[in-house]
Amino acid sequence: MFNASRITSVRTDRTRLVILVKEPVPGTVKTRLAKELGTIDATKWYRNECRKTINRLARDPRWDTYLAVSPDHTGMTSRIWPAQIPRIAQGSGDLGNRMKHVFQQMLPGSTLIIGSDIPGIKTTQIATAVRAMQKYDAYLGPSPDGGFWLIGYTGRTSLSSKALENVRWSTEFAMDDTINSLKQFSLGIGEIMSDVDNLADLYNNPHTRL
Repeated sequence: MFNASRITSVRTDRTRLVILVKEPVPGTVKTRLAKELGTIDATKWYRNECRKTINRLARDPRWDTYLAVSPDHTGMTSRIWPAQIPRIAQGSGDLGNRMKHVFQQMLPGSTLIIGSDIPGIKTTQIATAVRAMQKYDAYLGPSPDGGFWLIGYTGRTSLSSKALENVRWSTEFAMDDTINSLKQFSLGIGEIMSDVDNLADLYNNPHTRL
């Protein structure tokens, strides 16, 4: 039986980059894009984009890369994701609860979380965030739609019960609500990057290709 790499120990002297991925089952991923592009094509695009993002970022020796998979059981045993990259389960709940679950599994030390649908993301953007985490408690990479494509947490200050709570996810208020939930942290804001939620995002992003 296939066994994914699992975390046996976490190096606290290096930043961890955690890529959120979802099993690319038609009808469960990129649902807004699927309404315009079609379920099969949207799923195919998502799977290819995940592969390119993982391949591009996981090779860099300046951080340790992990995959946070969903659904938990299916993702941990899936053959779709590279077997050599350690995996953790995202857990349940909304995006805020799942990201807190990821951060808690990665403690102690600094962790960056990104999505897997950000065409054009490069190691330079991750390296910038790694450096910024030496100065701030938390770090956000904004998206033009009001959300964010990256969130970082150093672990130097404990996450409060209000962190990443009461956030209106998938709306133009997501980043502002997240900032309000992280008031106890010194917070850095990084480069704006676009993810892909719908057909307009796909066609307007210079890094996308069907």
